[in-house]
Amino acid sequence: MVVIVAADDVVIAVNVSNDIVTARQAGLEMAAKLGFSLSDRTMIATAISEVARNITSYAGTGEIRLGVADRDGRRSMVVQAKDNGPGIADIPRAMEDGYSTGRGLGLGLPGAKRLMDGMLIDSQPGQGTLVEMWKWVPTGA
Repeated sequence: MVVIVAADDVVIAVNVSNDIVTARQAGLEMAAKLGFSLSDRTMIATAISEVARNITSYAGTGEIRLGVADRDGRRSMVVQAKDNGPGIADIPRAMEDGYSTGRGLGLGLPGAKRLMDGMLIDSQPGQGTLVEMWKWVPTGA
């Protein structure tokens, strides 16, 4: 478990399954500080778990970066999951419910997307994957 704080960002190295819990907890803490409701915090933590689990399952190692930035013209909590794994050959297919290249249920990426307000995926076979997702910070927070 390695937690690095860079400026206002929190970076969690994801190397083993216990790091998923660390990333999830860091996300819960940041979301609480930003004023998210309990249900939104739960959605954010679940989405973080899904993308962190993909790192351990498919890439072996990577990182989760948590921060605050503007997305779609609104202040947002941004979650980035980055790895140097095999990449995703067919992103549209990977976003279909039920599709999995592993032993999973195929709900990870599409499920995480439904829980958040936005998601972008940048991946090429052999080049790793960057999943960025965000949840808009509640107004007045």
